[in-house]
Amino acid sequence: MKIKIICVGKLKEKYLVDACEEYIKRLNIYCKLYIIELPEMQTLNAEAENILKYISGYSIALCVEGESVESTAFADKIDKLGINGISEVSFIIGSSDGLSDIIKTSANYKLSMSKLTFPHQLARVMLLEQIYRVFQINNNGKYHK
Repeated sequence: MKIKIICVGKLKEKYLVDACEEYIKRLNIYCKLYIIELPEMQTLNAEAENILKYISGYSIALCVEGESVESTAFADKIDKLGINGISEVSFIIGSSDGLSDIIKTSANYKLSMSKLTFPHQLARVMLLEQIYRVFQINNNGKYHK
């Protein structure tokens, strides 16, 4: 499976970069992973135009309006995508201002990481961890307990 994580903004803090690199390394045996960092722009709609250029396959927008699911249900969803012949998934993480309605309405699925508020840069680490957990669950790994 090919997975793209399309992010608005760059990671600056070394501890976040290190955490992402660790999960990227772990994910290499399960999927082809691409992280696309896009610059923040003046408006959410300008960011949306830029994001749309990179979305391919099944798109999942991370937003507060999205569905909040347990890790096992998320793993099942990703597994079913593969079973249904979908070989590419694009996850979209917006800037600190969120995502444009253009992205939210065009996404195949909206996912909420939590009802809590987190820095948007931390969302990348959390998403990578959950994607790793998905592959561990779907491959009967020991990571998820």
